[in-house]
Amino acid sequence: MRQHLAILCDNKPGVLTHVAGLISRRAINIECINAGYTEEPDVTRINIVVTVENKAELDQAINQLAKLIDVIKVVNLDEAPYVSYELAMVKVKCPTPTIRCELSNLAELFHAKIVDVQPESLVFRITGREDHVEATLIMLCQYEILEIARTGQISLSRGLIPLKNC
Repeated sequence: MRQHLAILCDNKPGVLTHVAGLISRRAINIECINAGYTEEPDVTRINIVVTVENKAELDQAINQLAKLIDVIKVVNLDEAPYVSYELAMVKVKCPTPTIRCELSNLAELFHAKIVDVQPESLVFRITGREDHVEATLIMLCQYEILEIARTGQISLSRGLIPLKNC
């Protein structure tokens, strides 16, 4: 089962390594992991999507994460409504004007943005839910994809209550 974890921690070197190490030592698969600044400059937010066999395994990992010195808060976002988005950048070969036109139409159809144009390639910026990004990539597979970079999912709980007050 896939689960989305949000972790608030001190913005210090090595914290991400400790968090990822604890999860991997428990033999839990990390599908994606992101870390970035929050509204407080000394706090980092880590978003992790993990795959676990059962809820007890996840609960034990969450309890151990919460005990780490630099961890402020750990929340399983799947326990309440949340919003999740992803960013993907895709470089596609377009050797002819016809293919360039087809790719431009495809970008418009999927609300993607072409962020770089070269004589024989385009770079798409795709943002949205994971299923939207996947659907766009399936359509782009009809062309020659040269390179893909994906952020993985970042998530926020819905409503007025911030993670630090959960």
